[in-house]
Amino acid sequence: MRMSKLPNPLRLLPALAGVVALALIASGCGTSKADEERGRAPFIQNCGTCHTLAQAGTSARTGPDLDDAFASARAAGEPDSTIEGVVKGQVENPRPSTDNPAVSMPAEILDGQDLDDVAAYVGRWAGVPGAAPPRVPGGPGAQVFASNGCGGCHTLAAAEAGGTVGPNLDEVLVGMPPAMIEQSIVNPNAEIAKGYSANVMPGTYSTEISKKELEQLVKYLAESTSKGGGSK
Repeated sequence: MRMSKLPNPLRLLPALAGVVALALIASGCGTSKADEERGRAPFIQNCGTCHTLAQAGTSARTGPDLDDAFASARAAGEPDSTIEGVVKGQVENPRPSTDNPAVSMPAEILDGQDLDDVAAYVGRWAGVPGAAPPRVPGGPGAQVFASNGCGGCHTLAAAEAGGTVGPNLDEVLVGMPPAMIEQSIVNPNAEIAKGYSANVMPGTYSTEISKKELEQLVKYLAESTSKGGGSK
């Protein structure tokens, strides 16, 4: 689920959804062992850089907005399992299939249990009116961290987050001044952590997070990593 004004065939997802859904219903396909709660983290890590989903706190626009894509199906009373099957089918067999990430979702981005869990998660939440990230303890900064899906990409002990797509915040933020923490959020390519490449982290948080929320997040990160190793 991983950019020009070229037409993006991924935006045909709603139409494809109907076709795939009929096939899935006819075949009785399902993922009864899926864990939708576990699916949130791998969704954020693997899909949130391209897709919007309110409950995940992601707002990327490279691929379709999944809330918009499935809103009509949800309103028509389609069950979670139908949306789940559509998502799983699209990941297993991206349409169209090209080497251009601007027009095609990467193949094999998820498989096995991760795919089952992510499909179930999207099936549960895509297009649900009023969906929002879960509330978390730890104050307003912790909520900003959770609501924007930061834990899906970063490890932070205070948030009980174990993402590995981006740097371990318990390590890289120790002793970092608040101004530099803020820069790492709003302009992540200004100074890239060792072992990571540019553009791993979206550079859009300066517009997606309000000034107040940014201040809360920076304060939370600074306090959580002040002694190294994080805190709970």
